[in-house]
Amino acid sequence: MEDCVFCKIVNKEIPSQVVYEDDKVMVFKDLEPQAPIHYLIIPRQHFNSIMNVPAGNDIVQHIFMIAVKMAVKEGVGDEGFRVVNNCGELGGQTVNHLHFHFLAGREMKWPPG
Repeated sequence: MEDCVFCKIVNKEIPSQVVYEDDKVMVFKDLEPQAPIHYLIIPRQHFNSIMNVPAGNDIVQHIFMIAVKMAVKEGVGDEGFRVVNNCGELGGQTVNHLHFHFLAGREMKWPPG
């Protein structure tokens, strides 16, 4: 997608602080962190939201596997972390490219807002 900011990050057209990448995903620091550790985990392939991932596609499973890797890497697997996906305008999605927030390093409250 030509106007998608996350596609531009994947294509290295916009700089980001990448902390992990493989052939399916990229993980980078959020520009407006809401926790001491706040990463975005995005698929390299463009999907507008989780609603557009075809049945049988394993990208969400892969993203959660990478979230576990990030928890281990950051040493927060035992103390806790949060993985969040906002879907649609009312769900708080601001970039129309499937992405998950990985948040850690502080106590997470419920309800989130």
